[in-house]
Amino acid sequence: QVQLVESGGGLVQPGGSLRLSCAASGRTFSGYAMGWFRQAPGKEREFVAAIKWIDTYYTDSVKGRFTISRDNAKNTLYLQMNSLKPEDTAVYYCAAKVIPGGGYFKGTEYDYWGQGTQVTVSS
Repeated sequence: QVQLVESGGGLVQPGGSLRLSCAASGRTFSGYAMGWFRQAPGKEREFVAAIKWIDTYYTDSVKGRFTISRDNAKNTLYLQMNSLKPEDTAVYYCAAKVIPGGGYFKGTEYDYWGQGTQVTVSS
């Protein structure tokens, strides 16, 4: 079992920054891929970013603005979000992919999910 707890969401003005954290427990954190997804009201959940070892992946709309990283010593995943836009408003979820193989861009590839944290970008 893996438990994931997100934090760091909030209200920020356009152009501002936030850093999301995802604390993991229950299994060896360093050995599996981690991802961030988001879901805006009335929309489907979408992939944001993923990290496997040192390889990172981003959806096009956040490239150059968001950075995914992990601290294996702290069992924590991060998402640094800069130059935020109103369209980034969503509930952000972290997810763990513990079974190797497959891809990183679909929610169905992941095995464990956090409860989500709200990010609102508005003036």
